[in-house]
Amino acid sequence: MLSATLAAGSFSGAALAEELRLITWGGYAPDDVVAQFEKETGIDVKVTLSNNEDMISKLRATGGAGFDLAQPSQDRIVGVQRQFNIYKPVDFSRINTDNLQSSMVKATQNSTELDGKYYGVPSVWGTSGLIVHSSVSDTVEDYTDLCDPAVANEVSYRLKRPTLIGFAFALGMDPFEAYNDRDQYQSIMAKVEDKLIDCKSNVKTYWTGGDQLLALLRTGEVKAAMAWDAGGWKLNAENPEIRFVAPESGALGWIDTFAIPRRSDNEEAAYKWINFVMQPEIAAKITNASGNFTASRGADEFVKAELRDAYRASFNDQAINNIKWYPPVPPGLETMEGQVLDRVQAAN
Repeated sequence: MLSATLAAGSFSGAALAEELRLITWGGYAPDDVVAQFEKETGIDVKVTLSNNEDMISKLRATGGAGFDLAQPSQDRIVGVQRQFNIYKPVDFSRINTDNLQSSMVKATQNSTELDGKYYGVPSVWGTSGLIVHSSVSDTVEDYTDLCDPAVANEVSYRLKRPTLIGFAFALGMDPFEAYNDRDQYQSIMAKVEDKLIDCKSNVKTYWTGGDQLLALLRTGEVKAAMAWDAGGWKLNAENPEIRFVAPESGALGWIDTFAIPRRSDNEEAAYKWINFVMQPEIAAKITNASGNFTASRGADEFVKAELRDAYRASFNDQAINNIKWYPPVPPGLETMEGQVLDRVQAAN
């Protein structure tokens, strides 16, 4: 009887232990950061690694239950919230915004606003731009420069929507402004399609995986590519002749956010985690683990030197302010884009 009583008491204590259930991306909750948070707050952290589609699926299945904090990308919140009601509005009075870069707070609020309420806080961000070898850096300064005859058969990019968007901006158009005008967007995509078809002879190969692209750049088969910043910084650490460049028309930016599931059991712990990990010295640990920078103001001061220096070489204040942040994608546009990409792929 005594052992049963002790067991019951032990179970009750475990059930009452405070816990933060976090669904996030790989690298966003490093073990040392989790351990420090648990030590300082007494809150246990249960981490589930995921991606946008999986987060949506899990939270949709439970009506927003099962997790206390999620980290969806900023352009994957409003449409999902409108359709499935799986998040609750963020209370910014509980966020230490002094630790956050104001431009990213604004960008995230703009893209996660629904009915006058905001559903996301900026967390980790990254961009697509150009990875170039120094031998062609004077030639390739924007996306469409990948079509310059001087780099024929030495370039690579993906046949994915970021390429369409990047080329549109480099051609002097604003595809994001046209998101809600299908005819205008179709016209923009038609011009981009023509440019990409004309550019096919310059392309060594359309890369499909990160390891493939890094290998092409390492061997010198490819001298310039459209790709993500973290890949460029990784190559720069190996070979200073290769670096990531923010294009003249603007790097394309994504932001992974913090979002509160609608049926969170421990909202207080969620806000504690947000404020904890966005402290500059803590945020730097996330950058060192993931290779991506965060919205934490001043965190680059504490990032490992080679990554910090590569970041600063790619992004001055002007380049940061010129980032084109992805807004939510209206229904139907990705189908249109897929048809454009199919025609580019099939063209001779």
